[in-house]
Amino acid sequence: MAALAQDLKRRGGDLPARRVRAWGGPRMRRGGHEHGTLLALARRLAELNGWAWGGESPGGEAGLRPYLVPQCTLEREEARAAGVEHPDDLFGGVVPHAFVGTKLVSHPAVGRHAAVPGGWVHGLGAALEGTVLPGFSVFGADEAHAAFQQLVPLGPVRLKLARGIGGDGQWVVHDAATLERVLGALPAGELAAHGASLEQNLEQATTYSIGTAECGRHAIAYTGVQRTTRRHDGAEAYGGSTLEVVRGGFDALGVAGLPAELAPILDQVRRYDARMDEAFEGFHASRRNYDVVAGVDAAGRPCSGVLEQSWRIGGASPAEILAMEHFAADRSLQRIRVSCHESYGGRPPPGAVVHYDEEDPRVGRLVKYAMVEGNGHAS
Repeated sequence: MAALAQDLKRRGGDLPARRVRAWGGPRMRRGGHEHGTLLALARRLAELNGWAWGGESPGGEAGLRPYLVPQCTLEREEARAAGVEHPDDLFGGVVPHAFVGTKLVSHPAVGRHAAVPGGWVHGLGAALEGTVLPGFSVFGADEAHAAFQQLVPLGPVRLKLARGIGGDGQWVVHDAATLERVLGALPAGELAAHGASLEQNLEQATTYSIGTAECGRHAIAYTGVQRTTRRHDGAEAYGGSTLEVVRGGFDALGVAGLPAELAPILDQVRRYDARMDEAFEGFHASRRNYDVVAGVDAAGRPCSGVLEQSWRIGGASPAEILAMEHFAADRSLQRIRVSCHESYGGRPPPGAVVHYDEEDPRVGRLVKYAMVEGNGHAS
């Protein structure tokens, strides 16, 4: 990924005046926590850079370049219509085809004759070996059964709908009968229209967040660990992340004295990220977040792999932006530990930066906030 500073230099070196706009897109549910969080974080990015706040819409205006904070990864045509031409035009990413921004891009199809969307790169699956868990992407029930039969010798299989977010739309499948029940309960046409992935399931698993983010003159990279929580209905959900953040990109992480267990995980992420740049012309992103799982397989052997990418504003973004704000305020600060939290009850602690504390119409009361851990300086 080209550094933002290099792009600014190519274009004259001046940070342009911008008008920041949030864009939920046609699928955004207004009045919910996703919508409220998007608006709150977009405003913070405007304040961070001293840019104007333009509210919610994808458009710009004459004489002032737009900076877009979209809820979803943009397809190329959407990006062009919104005036997004370069990575420094948005907080997120642009992909040439819709499936590239989903879980589906991480696994090959079940054979070269399987049904796949336009733009599918058949050689990408082989190129990603060693960076992801064994798995397949499917667009029909027959393909799902074929993928399961190839994977089940490794142990239980996790099925994930491409449209699932935050752990929703996932099942651990142990046998063909269970797979049949799961597939039979899906909405009609779900697989054909949107697809799903099946991959090896790990036990004793920890999910790491590894990523980079750039906005204006601010560039960070981080490693982190996710946590889960319980919703009001008892279902498990994303509960937040704790991030160790440094200035710069992936190269900065490589010299940041990572714990030994994170070095091979960072290597998997960097190789995965590079393969995406190589595979898809027109892909670019200013925010590149990767979920990586590490655990043991059915035989007790340690395994790890990139689960999915997030080239859009995401669950860890409140912590990312908080780190940028502290780096901007203190030029001597080179590392910081920050955390973000999603709590279905309770109150935020003193000192927390709250970006949502309301009754969500769908999930009930939810509090979302970020905070610095300790004094913010490396010890």
